Amino acid sequence: MLKQNLSQKLQQKLSPQQIQLMKLVQLQTQSLEARIKQEIEENPALQEGKEKAEDNFENDASDEREVRDSMEEINWDDYLGDDETPDYRTKANNYSSDDEMYEAPVLVNESFHDSLISQLRLRDLSSEELDLVVYLVGTIDDDGLLRRDLIDIVDDLAFSQGVFTEEKELERLLEIIQDLDPPGVGGRDLRECLMLQLERKRPSFKVNLALSILDNHFDSFVKRHYQKLMDRLGVNEDELRDAIEEIGRLNPKPGGSSNLSRPTENVIPDYNLQIVDDELELTLNGRNAPELSLSRQYRDMLEHYKASKEKNKAEKEAALFVKQKLDSAKWFIDAIVQRQQTLMLTMQSILNYQRDYFLTGDERKLRPMILKDIAEEIGMDISTVSRVASNKYIQTPYGTFLIKRFFSESMTNSDGEEVSTREIKKILEDTVAEEDKRKPMTDDALA
Repeated sequence: MLKQNLSQKLQQKLSPQQIQLMKLVQLQTQSLEARIKQEIEENPALQEGKEKAEDNFENDASDEREVRDSMEEINWDDYLGDDETPDYRTKANNYSSDDEMYEAPVLVNESFHDSLISQLRLRDLSSEELDLVVYLVGTIDDDGLLRRDLIDIVDDLAFSQGVFTEEKELERLLEIIQDLDPPGVGGRDLRECLMLQLERKRPSFKVNLALSILDNHFDSFVKRHYQKLMDRLGVNEDELRDAIEEIGRLNPKPGGSSNLSRPTENVIPDYNLQIVDDELELTLNGRNAPELSLSRQYRDMLEHYKASKEKNKAEKEAALFVKQKLDSAKWFIDAIVQRQQTLMLTMQSILNYQRDYFLTGDERKLRPMILKDIAEEIGMDISTVSRVASNKYIQTPYGTFLIKRFFSESMTNSDGEEVSTREIKKILEDTVAEEDKRKPMTDDALA
């Protein structure tokens, strides 16, 4: 029997403009320059630099509400102002005044985890999927293995990040990670790690035999019960030896060799931090704040079409084309401004949260901090903070660092205080470095 009923469902969908804005936020300085160049080439209504010396429109970078509000409707009159209506420009007051100042590239080696994230960004993933899979990558150890149970990670996401998902979804995303390079990454134990590598090889008798050994007779293989293996698999000694040698050529720690022979990457810091009179002064790299404006020629064309009382079909189509290009150019300029504001707002909040660390450079003063802490502070989504932190660099008096390194989980010490896991790691490193090498401390003593 068919029944009818009414139900209400609240669903939030991002507009195409919001999606594009999030993509701009995610870009590093060098990638942003390429994106702007592409936009200028594709849209003749957008131009670099200001059009007139008297144009003096300044976007108010301190107005944080603009960062959080949706784009407003654009009408014809937005583009037709007189001398009292200035052109749109993106010159903000929160970046280095010397736009042409040379920025020396910083040489950094891409880490194992950064390499995985870079590969994931090339996959067709939604923002929600990307956030989850990046978190999964963060749980992979330096050997390249995921040793934690997925159900425990589900709980961590819910309690520490406020993100709710299911084990089945993490299982699906883990399969994507396991398809990345180096082969074997994301295996949950040695057996799965080795099998993932064999599955990438061209099928042959010895490869298939090696897979069967790992899949069905791993215990006998580890205990070297070779006669039992030959009996159960129905193979001779030479065939078994070939399969075992094939397994022996695999890498049990795919993450351990990932940084060897890795090319050095040139990095332009997105932020610059200076300490003046015990105060933190943050500036955005001037290359993140290009000066863009609307084409005077296109604005004049639109004014001409609007003033025309009788328009034929060709003029109407031309007017529509010009308006669409101006709409797109104005939106792009506004999006660049919002990107600047988002980057500054997020990093300033991180500086405030980790003030003691940035004043001293002492890692022991890093507070436990997760993406949710900053997201709640600035009133933005966790995914937005993640996009800012995942691949942006800040130049400080103590070196140039990837922003995400300032985020860490916490543990509770014997006094009941929350301590950053990074602080714990630093203390352990210092302790081990200073111990008597002839009488090294036991694990219990270190704990």
